Amino acid sequence: MSATTLDEQAPPTAPPPAPAAARPGRSRRGRPGPGRPVPYGWAIGPVLLLVLWAAGSGLGLFDVRSLPTPWTIAGTAGDLVDSGKLQSHLGTSAQRALLGLLFGVAAGLVLALVSGLSRVGEAVIDGPVQIKRSIPSLALIPLLILWFGIGETMKVVTIALGVLVPVYIHTHNGLRTIDSRYAELAETVRLGRFAFVRHVVLPGALPGFLLGMRFAVTSAWLALVVVEQVNATSGIGYMMELARTYGQTDVIIVGLVVYGLLGLASDALVRLVERRALSWRRTLAG
Repeated sequence: MSATTLDEQAPPTAPPPAPAAARPGRSRRGRPGPGRPVPYGWAIGPVLLLVLWAAGSGLGLFDVRSLPTPWTIAGTAGDLVDSGKLQSHLGTSAQRALLGLLFGVAAGLVLALVSGLSRVGEAVIDGPVQIKRSIPSLALIPLLILWFGIGETMKVVTIALGVLVPVYIHTHNGLRTIDSRYAELAETVRLGRFAFVRHVVLPGALPGFLLGMRFAVTSAWLALVVVEQVNATSGIGYMMELARTYGQTDVIIVGLVVYGLLGLASDALVRLVERRALSWRRTLAG
């Protein structure tokens, strides 16, 4: 039998196995991307900043009257905790921020759904929200004081207005960028309006909503810093304003550190929810 006949009768050679998919967060060698996640990477920047601050203070590069040493700040924070003042002010601030965040997120989400699912709703809602976007919420404080007085209502409304815009903008964008093929598929399988919103619209808008939440929590703390310095009798901002009156720089910095830690923790919480809720996505973040 000839070699040609043997070759023709031989079974075809099996193709080489496809390379295994890379695990999330781990890139194959040579693949462009940010690389593997750094353990506790979120803490490296703040710790490095603290080390530079401590080193500069130890070398005498900073005037302790303008920027006290980290150990002085730690001692002041300990005294405020022992006296119960820090916990009391922190509880008041957290309550204001939470209420403003709750109302702002609810309003921004409802407006985004109405505007994103209806052309008439978009014509009515989107313009005023874009106008509000260009006007800082803090610039509205004089008007809000005239409308609501100088009590808690004005403070919560100011925070809510600062939260509303990022939630609306990113959720509305998430709704508008949903692939139109999903709508065609829903029409083909005769999916009802409510089922379409539940199974297509809300999951499609979720990434945008969660991104808006990251901006929203930051906006809530930024607005809180200012409103607590307007005729407040409690809160971290009030504590800082009172310390400014008496020239207590260390207390002011304690307040700033508390605000920074609250913002960092809030953002980390939203990112955790984002990773869990959007675990089906494969991104460079891993």
